[in-house]
Amino acid sequence: MTTLADRLAAATLELVDVASESRAEQPAIDLAARRLRDAGVPVRDAGDTCLLAGTWTRGDRPLVLLAGHLDTVPAQGNRPGRIADGAVHGLGATDMKGACAVMVELLRDGLHAEDGRACDVGVVLFGREELPFVDTALTPLLEREPGLRGADLAVVMEPTAGGVQGGCLGNLNATWTFHGVAAHSARPWLGDNALHKAAAAIARLAEVPIVRHEFSGLEYAECVGVTRLQGGVADNVVPDEAHAHVNYRYPPGVAAADAEARLRAWCDVPGSSLRIIGNAPSGTVHVDEPLARALIARTGRAVAPKQAWTPVAELALAGVPALNYGPGDPVYAHKRDELVRIDALVESYETLAALVRAGA
Repeated sequence: MTTLADRLAAATLELVDVASESRAEQPAIDLAARRLRDAGVPVRDAGDTCLLAGTWTRGDRPLVLLAGHLDTVPAQGNRPGRIADGAVHGLGATDMKGACAVMVELLRDGLHAEDGRACDVGVVLFGREELPFVDTALTPLLEREPGLRGADLAVVMEPTAGGVQGGCLGNLNATWTFHGVAAHSARPWLGDNALHKAAAAIARLAEVPIVRHEFSGLEYAECVGVTRLQGGVADNVVPDEAHAHVNYRYPPGVAAADAEARLRAWCDVPGSSLRIIGNAPSGTVHVDEPLARALIARTGRAVAPKQAWTPVAELALAGVPALNYGPGDPVYAHKRDELVRIDALVESYETLAALVRAGA
């Protein structure tokens, strides 16, 4: 007899073995749709790499949405996958095809139609999550599908190692350009070294303190820094231009426009200019909602802050209380040796099934 663990492992491996790097995720979307339809689950192609299944509009019962992406980062010689040592190994296993397999199997097993369930449950699958926020498929979906915005709780099944993580940081990226005058390096006084300007300005930015913010008892660190620096055309030329990539992680409660204003103030240095190239908003902390508290209790783990960005922010902006919970361990995300433990898949399946059956 096939066990739940065997089924979840096989379903995860099947998804892992389907190539679905960002902008080419349709084969994985099609596989998930086919498996759901074969089991008689209501499914709708919502367009633009988005798939809805189960129940996606609020009815008489509270509605729980399980959400996740089927795209992956580029392969690193880790596809096809394999099952070994109690885990499914391969591209996207942790981030987040294991979680998507859990969602699909819950509906294939009829959770959405069980008699006596406390909640309705739907699955939202989408692509392009691994790309910059401007390319997101989820926010347009939430705009054109008003029924989704009536959900009582959305569980974004990003890797959390089986614990609930609340909210998320905003993620602002910018190019900071420093302008100078080129000259021969033997006569630097005839020029204006853009890299020297950059070094001095970056040193001042490094002095901006890390600030801790608390929401619902969870602490989020606001931090800013330079992650890349480039400039110069030759070893004997004073550079006339230098470019720094600035990354600013801002906490829940800070609007995207206010985050941009803060960064511009920090980077307001003579002889430089700042260009915002991406701004993914922060996500509201919703760990005190009744269904959220019920999920936290069922995990048996302490709730933690999400010190990163996830699509929780998009759902929160659409008015949907959302949190992060998934079977993958973040330590394996985007790595060559990516894996998800099979017992974690089973635990996630059983925890979510119990939440839908019993509610808050």
